[in-house]
Amino acid sequence: MARFLFRSVLSTIVTMLLVSVILFVLLEVGSGDVALKILGVFSTEEQRASYRAQLGLDQPAWLRYIDWLAGNDWRARRLVGYPLVVVPNPQTKEGEWWAEVNGQLVRWKMENGAMVMLVRQPDGSTVPQPAGDNIWRKDPETGKDIFWGVDTQNRAAKWVRGEGATLFVRTKSGLTEQRDGAQKFLPLRKGLLRGDAGLSLQTGRPVSVTLWPRVRNTVVLAAVAFIFIMPLALFFGILAGINEGKPLDRIISVLGLGATATPEFVSGVFLILIFGIWLRWLPAVAVFLSPDAIFEDPKLLALPVLTLTAVELGYVARMTRASMVEVMNAPYIRTAILKGMPYWRVVFRHAVRNALMAPITIIMLHVNWLVGGLVVVEAIFGYPGLGKYIYDAAIFGDYNAVEAAAMLTVVIAVATRLVGDLVYTLLNPRIRYA
Repeated sequence: MARFLFRSVLSTIVTMLLVSVILFVLLEVGSGDVALKILGVFSTEEQRASYRAQLGLDQPAWLRYIDWLAGNDWRARRLVGYPLVVVPNPQTKEGEWWAEVNGQLVRWKMENGAMVMLVRQPDGSTVPQPAGDNIWRKDPETGKDIFWGVDTQNRAAKWVRGEGATLFVRTKSGLTEQRDGAQKFLPLRKGLLRGDAGLSLQTGRPVSVTLWPRVRNTVVLAAVAFIFIMPLALFFGILAGINEGKPLDRIISVLGLGATATPEFVSGVFLILIFGIWLRWLPAVAVFLSPDAIFEDPKLLALPVLTLTAVELGYVARMTRASMVEVMNAPYIRTAILKGMPYWRVVFRHAVRNALMAPITIIMLHVNWLVGGLVVVEAIFGYPGLGKYIYDAAIFGDYNAVEAAAMLTVVIAVATRLVGDLVYTLLNPRIRYA
């Protein structure tokens, strides 16, 4: 068992690495110009180039992948020359990068051609102080005075003395032009291996801050759907299996096949029209007025769960039915019945336990689908879950968000497979893993 677990963990690591590389390449090729998507079609090439530089997109793709995976604070520290630390913002609780200079947390910015040092106070505010001339050093390549420091946007930035760059910054009022900007930027991150997936290019906030609420919403939806679907599917599958060829078996099989063959967007729209618009019994869309809306109004889950039930119930029931029919026709089952053992005792004590071997694989795979594959259902109902998060991020080309969410789904997929293998050993003690 120990060797089996070790191989599973090792295969998980290799799988996640390959998936991250493949996704990164696909997003690099197919996402287009991210700066154009952020700034709009009416932005100029100069504005887009400035924004790409601020996001660090002017660096080679392979270097950006390494930064995303392993972080770049170790590389930025050599450039800045001071230890770099992350401190939570008192208001947003999101981490901010600072340089530790003589026991003080410091950032820098340039104003009117002069460098200003921003010293962080215990309450989170900053006090500006002149940086002085001793911070500048000669660039051996150009001979110009340069300075690497941490700016106010969580980036390591390189300023050139007397040559402030023109930056185009996106604000709530639109795109604004700022003078005295840095010439080069390195967005700071610890890397996914240390729990930092970087900033979302779409929102400008840490991916972890925007991802985990979506994961929670999807886990709640998936858990409710799983609790509702799987017992019903197993019940109808067993019922159809022990009544092979009878009218009850035909009814369950035909209804299950019809429900499974109907796409989610068809059944979802159908349920919205009936229960959300005509009868007005349930919310037609999942409008979240607060982060805890699903707990405040559980009816938001009703139509998404019903849509998932229509798709999943028939599929799992048919798989259970096929497995049950095979077991019921096995010689040992017929022998037990011929010896006079009560029929229902044979069914529940011998047949059901062995018939569940095959459906367990399907159920474990569908756990992963319920968590990471709810794109269509969440898009139909506007449900802010993981599936819709991946879809929106992929359309935008936000590779930080897509890769972080993809890594999470890979972990879930491998974990559910491992749980399925372990459940096999409980159902059949003869199975052992070397």
